[in-house]
This record gives sequence, structure tokens and C-alpha cells, in this order.
Amino acid sequence: MGISLDGLASGLDTTALISSIMQSEALPQTLLKNKSYDVQTMVSALQGLNGKVAALATQATAAAKPGALDLYTATTSSDKVAATTSAAAKPGSLDFQVTQLAQTQVTVTPKVNGVTGWPYTTLTINTGGANYTVTPASSSLDDLVSAVNASGSGVTASKVDVGGGDFRIQFTAAKSGSAGAFTISDAGTTYTDVKAAQDAQVSLWPGTTAAQTVTSSTNTFTNLLPGVSITAKDVTAGTATLTVARDDAGITKVASDLVDGVNGIFALVASRTAVTTSTTTTGTTTSAGVFAGDSTVRTVNQDILSAASLPVGTPPRSPSEIGISITKTGTMEFDATKFGAALAADPAGTAAKVQEIAGRIASAASAASDPYSGTLTTTIKGQQSEVSDLADQISNWDTRLADRQATLKSTYSALEVAMSNMKAQQTWLSSQLAGLSSGSAK
Repeated sequence: MGISLDGLASGLDTTALISSIMQSEALPQTLLKNKSYDVQTMVSALQGLNGKVAALATQATAAAKPGALDLYTATTSSDKVAATTSAAAKPGSLDFQVTQLAQTQVTVTPKVNGVTGWPYTTLTINTGGANYTVTPASSSLDDLVSAVNASGSGVTASKVDVGGGDFRIQFTAAKSGSAGAFTISDAGTTYTDVKAAQDAQVSLWPGTTAAQTVTSSTNTFTNLLPGVSITAKDVTAGTATLTVARDDAGITKVASDLVDGVNGIFALVASRTAVTTSTTTTGTTTSAGVFAGDSTVRTVNQDILSAASLPVGTPPRSPSEIGISITKTGTMEFDATKFGAALAADPAGTAAKVQEIAGRIASAASAASDPYSGTLTTTIKGQQSEVSDLADQISNWDTRLADRQATLKSTYSALEVAMSNMKAQQTWLSSQLAGLSSGSAK
């Protein structure tokens, strides 16, 4: 450990002096640290923007796919039947009547005393054309239930307490409808079907000579019309109508969401570009957002704006004709009423225009956010490389400053030693001169 000679001979506060010198020497490193902070702030902001642009690219790409706006909704005239659609749905209607709901077979045994247990050593379940022989580990009703449930027959067993120490075993099919029907063979025991296996039935074109019955093992009839399924909650008293029509609300939402996605990018860029002014007692300070003056961000913003607002169709017409317009502030606006009117007047043409806009937005957003070649991605990688280079420079300065501080400490320590020696010599010389003066006086 070195010996501190702070000001012993010189009277100087060498520690403070070295500290002051080091602050001056460290100024270049401080500038590098400030620059690194600014670049890292920019990287973080660009990554946030890139994520939103990538999400917009995904959204727009989905909207631009062929058939993406071929949206239809299905309704029924009966509250006892619900309808759903898939992408394959097409306009149409169908008259039908639900005449029967699906049932799952439930079969029970007579009462069985819990003490005496199951009186038979085996039980045979026949279902789906196959026999399953069940052999309980003992006469225990619990063992019977366990053996049935482990048999793989597609039938489950439950022990039901009916009081007085007696139980009844309930057997339930795993599948609903006739596909789950089963029989149990057990000599000497009579089984009662509480609910018979039953398919749901729908009569198409009921009351006409074309009437036809369609069955389903569940209460859902899949693809009754292309891409349309219905689920019955109860039988219908009379004829009901299934109607499949264009989903104007769904198409409008796709267009509206696309405009919202574009405006989300504009809002983020605007918030990170804005110049703010604050006034305090010491004066007025003006600061610009991290994106202010950045050409890459400005280009991305303009490309997306152009994609959303340039004319569409043949001959080219303004998107404002279908309710998509650019505002004075450089954002997009969606007029649902105007869009609805355009959709009603020309469904195919309006959808085609939306998809053309979506395709252009997808191209612009993908060009910016592509994980390999996107302009924003490339800029982010360049900035990250600069951060890494600055970190190396800052680290090098740490070594340089440590060496400089060590040199200063050594220099000032040597100075204190030298001045201490000089003071000692001065004291000795002064004493010698005083002795000579005293001798001369005598």
C-alpha cells in the first residue's frame, strides 16, 4: 500500500488537484458515454417502431390475400339453432326443421348391495362391433367401476348411491349418437336403458316432396351448406330458414383496422419526432424527439402514407371514394358510412380496392421491417454496431485514465518527497548559518 503524502510538504491538496485534472482528462470519455447513451436510445426507439411496422406488414398481408374479404355471416330464423361460417362459406339459404336431438346412451343396473358386491366374475360390453370382456379384480363395486373404465370400450361406469346401503351402476357411452351405442351381456342381470343412443335429425325442405332427413351423431351438422354449420339446442316446432349473406360488418372492420394500423405508425413517429419547449427560472430549453431529422424514419413514414393514400383501381380513383382519405395532418381517416355505401353499391370493386391498398401497405411495411434486409432492420444493426464500437472506446479510456491517474499520483508523491527533502536541507542550512553568525559575534 502506498503512503499518502497529500500536502505534507507543499501544503497543496494534491488529491483534489489530481481529481480536477482527471475530470478534465476524462472529458473525451464522458462525450463518448453521452454519445453511446444517445445511440442506445435511438436503437430502442427504432426497435419499437420496427415491431409495429412488422405487425402492420402481417396485418396488411393477411388482408391482401385472395379471398380475405370474402366474408359471410350465417343466421337462422329460430333461436333454437345457431349457425357458424368458415372461409368456404358462400351466399345462400336453406329451409330445415330439427326433428330430433342427439342423445348419449345411459344404461343402469338394478340395485346392488354394497356389502355383497357384484355377483359376477365377468362382464361383456359390445360396442362398435367389438366385444370387450371386463374382469373385475374382486366383487367390489369399486373394482367393477375401475375395470370398466380401464377396458378401452368407450363406456364409462359410475357407482350411484341410492340409499339403504344399495347402489346402482350407471354405464355411459363416451360418444353421443348411434355411434356410441352399446349392449352389456351378463347372465341373470337386467339392464335398463335410461337414454337410448340417438342421432340428431334435420329434415331439409320439410313439407315438400323433396324433403330429406340428415343425421348427425352430435347436435352439430357440419357443412350443411358449403362452409356453414348449424348447432341445434332443441327441436323446432316448424320450418326454420338458414341464411348466409355477405358480412358487411366484418369487411368494414378489416378496412377500419387497416387504417388504424397505419395511423398507429404515424402516431408513434409523430410522438418521437415532436419538438418540445420548456421554460424554467434558468431559461427556456428546446428538445427534439429521438426521430427528429432521421431520414430513414421519415422515408418509412412517407412510404406507408403513400401506400395508403395513392389512387387505386382501373382507372385510378382516390381511396376517399370508399371512405379512406388522408387528412391535413398527414394521417389517414376512415369513414364507415361512406365505406358502407360503397360496399353496398359495388361489393366486389370496393373489396378489390381495399385489398390493393392492403397489398401496397404490406409491401412498404415489409420493405422496412424485413428481418434481414429491411431498412429499419439495417439501420438498427448499424446503430448496434456503433454502440459496440463506442463501448470498446470507453473501455480503452478506462485503461488510459487509470494509467494517467497512477502517473499523476506518482509525480505528486515524488514532488512532496522532494520538497520535504528541500525543507530539511533548508532547516539544516539555517541552523548552520545561525551557528556561524553566533561564532562571528563572539
